[in-house]
Amino acid sequence: MGRRRLSVVLAALAACAAPFVLPGLDSPVGPAAAQELPHNVILTIETDRLFSESAFGKRVANEIEAESAVLAAENRRMEAELSGEEKDLTARRSDMEPKAFRALADAFDEKVQGIRRTQDAKARALNAKADKARVDFLRAARPVLETLMREAGAGVILERSSVFLSANATDITAEAIRRIDATLGDGAPGDAGASTGPAPATAPGSAVESAPGRDQ
Repeated sequence: MGRRRLSVVLAALAACAAPFVLPGLDSPVGPAAAQELPHNVILTIETDRLFSESAFGKRVANEIEAESAVLAAENRRMEAELSGEEKDLTARRSDMEPKAFRALADAFDEKVQGIRRTQDAKARALNAKADKARVDFLRAARPVLETLMREAGAGVILERSSVFLSANATDITAEAIRRIDATLGDGAPGDAGASTGPAPATAPGSAVESAPGRDQ
């Protein structure tokens, strides 16, 4: 029967079992201390670090990791069950009419493909949840960044990785994390100050624009 096709599906299920890790979580983290704001026309920020080191980002990472572990265990269980069914069907082959065996083999193959589609959809939904959380975080953090920009007398905040060369003094990531944590908490429902809804409307010319390719 379709042993090669089954092995491909089982390999895909095993791949889905790999732990989901948000980017930037391997960097050292710690409580952000208040820093004196630079007074520059241009400020820089590391948005990956802003998210991953914030209380909001850490909560999301923990939730995604837990859900990923559940999905991985589910995939391993299904892989074991499908392997057992395949062995049982193969053992019965010699005692069955070819036509009857082919009907069972086709039904089994359809079952395997259905499971693969379902598990792939769950993995995609998990990735989509992580992406949405990042977008929600940056949207909710926007007013805090606008305040930082005004206090520093800056006209723009640029993504640090997109800047060829800049002084460390222009980076406001640590101070932004400190203020965002104080404002949003971890963003969980019921958390004091938590808010992931749309940012309030801003006056013309005061909006903080994200660097190209970054979520807003």
